[in-house]
Amino acid sequence: MEFTAAQLKAYDGSDESKPIYLSVKGTVYDVSSGKSFYGPGGAYAVFAGRECARALAKMTKEESECTADVDDLTEKEETTLADWEKKFQAKYPVVGCLV
Repeated sequence: MEFTAAQLKAYDGSDESKPIYLSVKGTVYDVSSGKSFYGPGGAYAVFAGRECARALAKMTKEESECTADVDDLTEKEETTLADWEKKFQAKYPVVGCLV
């Protein structure tokens, strides 16, 4: 399934009838099983319904860093992002891609 950024935003956990999705490097994951982390009030709620590759790479929860812009990452940040990506791949089902 393909999602635009606007469509993905609808899966931010604010509507309890919908699953919680987030995107890492354009791959959309269903993180509903981690609702306590990604749902409203959760430690990582800022990532829900968004592309969050840059924020994960930089280890920040700043909403402004929740983008796909990873062109200027340091080598360390790229390694951090790759580690996060592996964690998501191992833990959460892929439901689509961000277009």
